[in-house]
Amino acid sequence: MADKKDTRSTNRFNTKKKVEDKKVDSTKKKNESKPEKEKEKETMKKKPEKAPDESKPEKEKEKETMKKKPEKAPDEVKEEEKKPEGNGEKAEGAEGNAEDGEFQLEPIELPPFEIIIGDRMSPFFFKFQFKNVEYSSGRNKTFLCYLVDIQGASTEAEGMRGYLEDEHSGAHAEEAFFKQVLAYYDTSLRYVVTWYTSSSPCAACAAKLTEILQARKTLRLTIFCSRLFMWEEPDVQAGLKALVMAGCKLRMMKPLDFTYTWDTFVENEEQSFTPWEDCQENYEYYEERLFDILK
Repeated sequence: MADKKDTRSTNRFNTKKKVEDKKVDSTKKKNESKPEKEKEKETMKKKPEKAPDESKPEKEKEKETMKKKPEKAPDEVKEEEKKPEGNGEKAEGAEGNAEDGEFQLEPIELPPFEIIIGDRMSPFFFKFQFKNVEYSSGRNKTFLCYLVDIQGASTEAEGMRGYLEDEHSGAHAEEAFFKQVLAYYDTSLRYVVTWYTSSSPCAACAAKLTEILQARKTLRLTIFCSRLFMWEEPDVQAGLKALVMAGCKLRMMKPLDFTYTWDTFVENEEQSFTPWEDCQENYEYYEERLFDILK
């Protein structure tokens, strides 16, 4: 009986083993029957995930790297700001050792005042400098065209004609005329002087002309002005009043006066002068301003 039991148990064990072997064989067959693409998917699933830093794009990595860089101390920033750019040379008209680390412009010295004397001026200069606009931007010099008639009892009348121009600072054209053109004065002679100027005299020139007229009793001066120089300033208005009280005739240039100046003092190459569009209108504007000043 014991042998039968052992035989039964052995048979059962063998039967179970065969069943398990069959299951393993069926599982292997199933795995072998799967297509290769599914196997690759399973393999991809089993791969370890990348670290968070590896999955980020390169631009984000660069941003994080920039954030991690230590900030410069304030002293280091100031030192870098003080470093000169380029080759380290200072720019002209600037100071490197200014307070608060800021550059300050140095005053630029202009060359000495230059007086140019001639017979006829350039047509370009005339059209620009004598244009009777209200705001004389860029016209930083004075053009003075002159006619001088000297009359004496025993001599024939003598005449002079020409023009002067000045620029920068120093002696103005009005003062230069009496130093370089009509420096000599004879009390026995009579002088008739006529000017055509690009602008009226400034306060200082008006005061000097007043002194000259008071000293030279036989000199008569008439000034035709294209524009009024800083006519709203009280000292300029007072100077023009005093000049007229000393005997000067002060007038504004009409379109006809511009034509005469063009024909007499400009290298016009025999070309006729055509007044600009608002020449008459601007003359009337300045004529009213002058009338209000002198009344």
